[in-house]
Amino acid sequence: MKALIGVVGAGTMGAGIAQVAAQAGHSVVLTDTNPEQLQRAEQQIVKSLDKLVEKGKFTIEQAEAIKASLTYSTQLSDHSAASLVIEAIVEKLDIKHQLFVQLEQTVGPNCILASNTSSLSIASIGACLKDASRFLGIHFFNPATLMPLVEVIPGVATASTHTEQIEALITSWNKTVVVCKDTPGFIVNRVARPFYGEALRIYEEGLADFATIDWAMTEIGGFKMGPFTLMDYIGNDINYTVTETVFAAFYFDPRFKPSFTQKRHMEAGFLGRKTSRGFYDYKEGSSLPTPTKDPILGQLIFERILVLLINEAADAVFMQVASPNAVDLAMTKGVNYPKGLLAWADELGAEWVLDKLETLFSEYGEDRYRPNPLLRRKVREQSKFIL
Repeated sequence: MKALIGVVGAGTMGAGIAQVAAQAGHSVVLTDTNPEQLQRAEQQIVKSLDKLVEKGKFTIEQAEAIKASLTYSTQLSDHSAASLVIEAIVEKLDIKHQLFVQLEQTVGPNCILASNTSSLSIASIGACLKDASRFLGIHFFNPATLMPLVEVIPGVATASTHTEQIEALITSWNKTVVVCKDTPGFIVNRVARPFYGEALRIYEEGLADFATIDWAMTEIGGFKMGPFTLMDYIGNDINYTVTETVFAAFYFDPRFKPSFTQKRHMEAGFLGRKTSRGFYDYKEGSSLPTPTKDPILGQLIFERILVLLINEAADAVFMQVASPNAVDLAMTKGVNYPKGLLAWADELGAEWVLDKLETLFSEYGEDRYRPNPLLRRKVREQSKFIL
């Protein structure tokens, strides 16, 4: 059996991470202060493994061995022999600090500590540790058992040897790993903001309704879900909070400005599928609205959202968050985009993208539409993003 892996927090994400590690051949200890939550996590994992047996992914014997490799506990002391402990608890800095102070006193000196945070800085979480060199971010996507992408985020204090070690380990778990800088939203939650934000802006301007915008992005753009369907799936409370967090973390840069429309839906309790009402009505007997299938309008909507996504991807490269290949890999593997955004820019031509952005910037005079310097450089040099 491989090294012992610890996971703290038995919610949906924690349970998923524990299952992924167990399927990779590790002994895994999943801890939570709530025994009932641990029981739900075990039920979730057992149900998931049974389905994999039905699909022929595992034999009954393999699934039983994976189940037997998992231990469920309410005691952090059960992580004392772990080589890696991943935290997947509530996104509150003070609570994470309390946990990591306890964990540092519990685990051995060679144990690597990690957070699955999606919205807090790795440096801020690791600041509570006596040895922050062994701390980094390991950000899985939901559901962890199905989504191939994992963002690995070293903090400013993280030892490079530990980053390399974790990159190799998570890759061995059959995951696609991208290493990125400790900046707000990392890659995916940063670059994806315009998919939601510009769709909401288009609606607020009265150019199109929710259904028409979704139709444009799926039928013309080739995205698997339109922005409003996806926000309803994620939950407007979660999606709005991520946007608000990224907006504040970037010192209120207008590129990430949240929407009053989404805020009002959240305040009304219209959170999406989980409340049977979001941007759409999911109650029994209700039907989804019919989009206006105007190809000219649809193309305009798609292009406006796409060029802002490309601009954000370019900014992530410009600000050294990650390489062009890592950014494109993150967006295709993390949120199922039909193409890498920078490869898409190369296909359309950087000059075409720049022209669209300059037109928007000229019309609105808002910084949210300002073209990234790297995009201007690509046009000037007549070079591509992806070599």
